[in-house]
Amino acid sequence: MPIRAAKRVVFVAALAPALWLVYAALTDGLGANPIDKVTDETGTWTLRLLVASLAITPVRRVTGWNGLIRFRRMLGLFAFFYACLHFSTYVVLDQFFAMDAIVADVIKRPYITAGFTGFVLMIPLALTSTSASIQRLGGRNWQRLHRLAYVSATAGVVHYWWLVKADTTRPMRYGTVLAVLLGARLLWAWQRSSRERLAGDGVARRA
Repeated sequence: MPIRAAKRVVFVAALAPALWLVYAALTDGLGANPIDKVTDETGTWTLRLLVASLAITPVRRVTGWNGLIRFRRMLGLFAFFYACLHFSTYVVLDQFFAMDAIVADVIKRPYITAGFTGFVLMIPLALTSTSASIQRLGGRNWQRLHRLAYVSATAGVVHYWWLVKADTTRPMRYGTVLAVLLGARLLWAWQRSSRERLAGDGVARRA
C-alpha cells in the first residue's frame, strides 16, 4: 500500500475511537456512568497511541521499513488529541471548572499528579512537532526535547496503575511494552557510543 494511502487509513483508525464516543453519546450508548466511560476511553487511547508512536523507531530499525517514520508525528499528535479530550472531560464534565478542587486533586491525589504531569509534558512535544520546529531548534536539540515522550508515557502508565489499584493487568502490559522500547533505545545508544569510542581510539593510535 502506498504511504499516502496508508496514512489515510491510520488517520481514520486513530480518529475512530473519538467518533465512536460521539456516536455513543448521541445514542445513549455510554452506559450508566457516561463521564467515567469517556474518561476511561480517552485516557486509554492516549496511552495506546503514545506507546505506538514510541514504537515507530524501534520497529523501523528492526524491520528496515523506513517509511514507518512518516506515521510517528501523526500518532503522537493523536495521542495529544486524546490527552486533551481526557483532561477536558475531567475539568469540564467531572469538576465543572472548579479550579480549587482541580488544583487540590493534582496536589493531593498521586494518580492525578502523575496523569497531569504526563499531560503537561506532552504540550511542548505537540507544539514542536512541525518541520519548522526541527529547523529552529536543530535536530539534536529537538531529539533531546522529544525524549520527554518516554517520561510522559511513563507518567501515563503510573497514572493508570495507581488509578486501577486492584487489577493492574492492563497498565502492566503497557508498562512492559514501554520498558522494552526504552531498553531497546538505551541498548542502541550504548552500542553507538561504544562504536564511536572505538573509532576514536583507532584514530588516536594511528596518530
